[in-house]
Amino acid sequence: MPTALRSKGFIALALLPALLLFVVFVIVPIFWSAYYGVFEWKGIGASKFIGAGNYREILQDPIFWRALKNNLILVISAIIGQIPIALLLALVLVKNSFFSRFIRSAVFMPMVLSTVVVGLIWGYIYHPQFGLVNTILEAVGLESWTRAWLSVPHVNIFAITIPINWSNIGPYMIIFIAALQNISSEIYDAAHIDGAYGRKRLFYVTLPMIWSTVVVTMVLCISGSLKAFDHVMVMTQGGPAQSTELLATYMYNNTFRVYRYGYGSAVSTIIMIISALLIGINYILTRRKER
Repeated sequence: MPTALRSKGFIALALLPALLLFVVFVIVPIFWSAYYGVFEWKGIGASKFIGAGNYREILQDPIFWRALKNNLILVISAIIGQIPIALLLALVLVKNSFFSRFIRSAVFMPMVLSTVVVGLIWGYIYHPQFGLVNTILEAVGLESWTRAWLSVPHVNIFAITIPINWSNIGPYMIIFIAALQNISSEIYDAAHIDGAYGRKRLFYVTLPMIWSTVVVTMVLCISGSLKAFDHVMVMTQGGPAQSTELLATYMYNNTFRVYRYGYGSAVSTIIMIISALLIGINYILTRRKER
């Protein structure tokens, strides 16, 4: 048997256990959730087939649309916040010096922390009486700007985006650093001979070379923002008055607090559809960008 075929067979055999686990714990639950989305079911007892009843109720629920709007705010803030900052840090810290390694570790540290811990930390930072934000504003004479950041509607959802972005910049920075380190120095030398340096080198050499990595990070931002849950549950639990409700918390509340498992399954299916649509739009836009 040729060596190439043996190596491909070995790779397929090595990937088979991971593929089986992925199918059992990811693909099968997706279809199982879609199946229960057309039933009225409380988790125990008999289920009642209601067709698209759950989906009609979801689309008529104003809380769902508020949660969708908040999730879209998270998606936009992640794309315009996490990716540019992570890319900028990667460009600055790409050199393998002691200072760069130290800053990389510091930036990546929030990702190591539990999301519950991050939520508790930022809950204290935003505290209206002794929180760090209001304390700094009072110290610089901006008392009129102080407020209960997690309690004021139309403000709290933007306040929540900051800890979420803060805790997710590190992984994207590492991804960008790996992509930058894979660019051959010969390409930069040729670009320098042609007069491309500084901003020209960045926009005409570096970014095109790592554009596929940028696209991947955008997909991760979209999917990660749509499944955001822990930070909000720790900091606000979706309140007050559902002003910070997200699709994941909306699904959780309907599934595990009022025991509407069929309804929650329908919500999870809609989340997957929205995620697929946004990722598809991202693919179309970035594909045009590549052209």
